[in-house]
Amino acid sequence: MAGRRRSDGQGAFWGGLVGPNPTDRGENGVKRPLLVEADGGPLSAVVAGANVPDFKLLAPTLDAIVVERPEPSGEAPQNLCLDKGYDKGEVVEEAVCSRGYAPHIRRIGEQKLDSAGEKRCPARRWVVERTLGWLSKCRAILVRYEKRAVNYLGLIKVACVLLWYRRRHRLSLLR
Repeated sequence: MAGRRRSDGQGAFWGGLVGPNPTDRGENGVKRPLLVEADGGPLSAVVAGANVPDFKLLAPTLDAIVVERPEPSGEAPQNLCLDKGYDKGEVVEEAVCSRGYAPHIRRIGEQKLDSAGEKRCPARRWVVERTLGWLSKCRAILVRYEKRAVNYLGLIKVACVLLWYRRRHRLSLLR
């Protein structure tokens, strides 16, 4: 029996870029890695299957930035803070440094302690989680209804534009 050929971005039934979620009994899922600024404004978004490791999505996420970056200088370098999921050695650091960022990668098993042995400098992961929470208020993003990955990524980008618009509007009201 001959099967149909799939074009780019199409999967079997649920569309392209869907994979078994290792933390949810193998249910199909999607990862939405984001690059955000210090205040939580989204700068880039990528879609991938839930079974793809985070460090493999770093280079596509950094390449998908939609605004032009200012040139980093010696007194004002551009920092990139990554969590322990990106602790994969030279592959990640080379991808970050080649794009002009100063990497700050928390190592696995490492905790930031001050001289008294107390924790200092809490993780900044909450900024990305907050932005993902803002995006999850859009029902079409929280539950993936779109079969084509391109359409789903388009919805995520439209939601990111709405976040920027609301933020800009809220700041203009405060002036």
